[in-house]
Amino acid sequence: MMKINGNDRIGSVNPYKKSQDVHQTASRSKLEKKKDQVEISSEGKELLETQVTNKASQEKLESLKKSVSTGTYHVSPQILAEKIFPFLK
Repeated sequence: MMKINGNDRIGSVNPYKKSQDVHQTASRSKLEKKKDQVEISSEGKELLETQVTNKASQEKLESLKKSVSTGTYHVSPQILAEKIFPFLK
């Protein structure tokens, strides 16, 4: 009489499963090695600075609009004359 131990021998000898495991391990190691990098060009940095400057200008403009609409904005006649004088020559 012959005795056979274990009835799931096909699973332990399946070459497709072994190659799939090797492929998954290799792809995981590749993913772990890759790291994302972001580089901002000089033009991008310049645009970012422009946006910050524009935001400050917009805030100043809004405060001037508000003071003009409420009637609290006053112009110095001397400063106004100094600004207009070069155009009158």
